[in-house]
Order: sequence, then C-alpha cells, then structure tokens
Amino acid sequence: MLSLHHLYAFSTIAEHGGVRRAAEVMFRTPSALARSVALLEAALATTLFERKDRGMLLTNEGQLVLARVRRIHGELNEVRTEALRLHGSGVSAIEALFNESRLAVATLLADVHHMPTVARRLGLSQAAVSTALAKLEATLAQPLFHRSARGMTPTDVGARWMTRFERSLADLRHIEADIAATRGELRGVVTLGALPLIRTSLLPQAITAVLARHPHLRVVSLESPYEELVGQLLSGRVDFILGALRATPGTRLSTEALFVDHMALLAGAGHPLAARRRIAVHDLAAYPWVLSRAGTPLRDALEAYFASEGSPMPQPAVETGDLALVRGLLVRGDMVAPLSEHQMRYEVDTGSLVVLPLPMKGLQRQIGITTRTGAQLPPGAKALLDELRWLSAAAH
Repeated sequence: MLSLHHLYAFSTIAEHGGVRRAAEVMFRTPSALARSVALLEAALATTLFERKDRGMLLTNEGQLVLARVRRIHGELNEVRTEALRLHGSGVSAIEALFNESRLAVATLLADVHHMPTVARRLGLSQAAVSTALAKLEATLAQPLFHRSARGMTPTDVGARWMTRFERSLADLRHIEADIAATRGELRGVVTLGALPLIRTSLLPQAITAVLARHPHLRVVSLESPYEELVGQLLSGRVDFILGALRATPGTRLSTEALFVDHMALLAGAGHPLAARRRIAVHDLAAYPWVLSRAGTPLRDALEAYFASEGSPMPQPAVETGDLALVRGLLVRGDMVAPLSEHQMRYEVDTGSLVVLPLPMKGLQRQIGITTRTGAQLPPGAKALLDELRWLSAAAH
C-alpha cells in the first residue's frame, strides 16, 4: 500500500508549486519532501511532476493522484472537523491522520473486535496495534472503541469515523490502478455486490469479456443481503451493487436502470397446475408460496399486483432470497414462486420448472446499478460497468 504520509507531502508540493514553499508550510526540510516524492514515483513507476525553473508542474499522472489525495483529505478533514467540534482543543493537525497503518488497524478492529486478530491479519505485533490505536485516539482527542464482553466495539462517533477511514483507504488502494490505466493496463480489484438476478445472466458474461481483455484485473463478488451491501458500498469496500433497484430517498446512493425485468409464476414440472392452459388467481389459493423477504422490490411489486386484482396477498410458507433453496422447493413439491424467468432460465429450458399460465400484469422491477453518490470508481470497475451496459442494451 502506498504511504499516506508521502501522499500528503506530494499534495502540499502540488498546492504550493514547489518543494521549498511546501517545506516552509510543513516545517520540514526540502530534502525530506523531495525524498517523499521520489519514493512515490518509484512505487508508481511514473513521473508525478515536471521540474521547471518556475516550479514543479503536475504531469497527467500527477493530476490523477492529486484528485485521489484531495478526496482522502476531504474525508479525513471531516473527521478532524467533528473532533474539533467535540473537544475544541487537543486535536492534532490534519497531517497526523495521514497514516495508513493506523487507519487500517482501526477499521479492521471495528470489524473483528479483537486486537490479536488485527495483529495477525496485518502482520503486526499486538503492541504495535495497541500503539497505533492509541496514537489515532490521541490525534482526535477522542476514544474510538469501547472495551466490552464482546471485545472492542466502536463508540458512536468512532463508528461514523470508521466509514470515512474506509473510504480514504479505498481511494488509496485505487491510486495504483488509476496510474496503470494510463498505460493501457487495467489492474487491481473490482469488488461488487451482486443480487440474485444479475448473478445468473449478465454478470457472468460481462466478467468473462472484461477479464479476456484485461487478465491482470481481479473481480470479487459479494452475495450478502442488500442492507449489508449498501453499508459496504457507503464505506468504499464495494464499488457498486448490481440487481433490483430500490428507492433511495435521503441516502448518498445513485441508481442507473439497465433493463426492466418481468416476473412470472413458476412451479415444478409435476405441479397440479402445470398442465393447465389457463389459471386464475383463485386457483392458487390451495398451494403454498415461496416469497422473497418483505421490503424487497419483488415483494413490493407482488403486493401491488394482488391489490390491483382485489385479492389478498398470499402468506408465504417460506421466505428466502436463496435461489438454490427456491429451486429445490419448487422441484420437489407443490409450491409456487414469482420469479424472473431469467433467474431460472436453465431449469425452464430443461423442463424441471414450468411457467404457470397466469399473466401477472404490472409485476416487474427495474434491474440496474447502484453506486455511492460522488464516488470515483477505479478504472476496472468502470470497464465492467461499461460492459454490463453494452450487454444489457444488446439483450433488451
């Protein structure tokens, strides 16, 4: 991981147009700042400044790095500003927060609640972890964790700040990918949250196509519940979410529709209604339903459909978002489930599941992309999203 300390020196030089003026502002020697820039340029295998008689001018690569550092500075400055509001004194200068090791210790501890685990995962001694946390808390004049029977858990203010620390570390990770992209290489890791429908259709095609062109890229797909994925999206751990779009009033989320997905009523091939040419809503009353959880787009659309039909909403025998479980329940019994045909296309094509002949007008949902408003996605994530947009347009 690149050094936030070196990046702070780099951004100060960029803001003041030269090493000497930056050194005066930072109370550092010019040689120390020049060494920070040299180490950054070596780590990134690029030139960040053009050295001119009138000062140091950013290269195109330097502009990319500065954009990321400004985002990091904005996140950390929000933390410092709140710390100042809480205490008014004892809070260190912003530069003290530019320490990737301390931020990594704090964010991992917020996840695992156990110092020895943090030490083991980061390859540090437990004493080093304790020291890093103590210095971060001293920087902000604020305790970040409670010690309890459940281990180390963030304080209320600590939990808020962890999100900003996570976003800062995400931007730090993306810098190397930004620079590699200027050489025509897509590198790094794309982390996405994939909801069920998109996992069975567009996403495999898009990943295959992008990795064929960019073999040094790595894709990590997380299949957690939507609420967990949103939390990871807002913290910068997830680049974007793919799946059914949901209303996002009052959040920092942006959505982009890819296509409209129409629902059908599915059952096993041996279901008593499978051979019927037409069925009505009342024909389904005798059979148990498998439904998605309350509050999901599909469940909301289904409730609207039954309301429009003047019929009571069926009570689920099983509530689940697990497609493997839905598939097993339909194949082995007389249950019915409203699903996208895309999700079970293979089973319908092979005859293990059938679409029941009940037109369900208006039962549809938008499938698309959810991102954090204002996020600067890494190049690999942009490439994967462009491929998804192209495939969606071609298919629909």
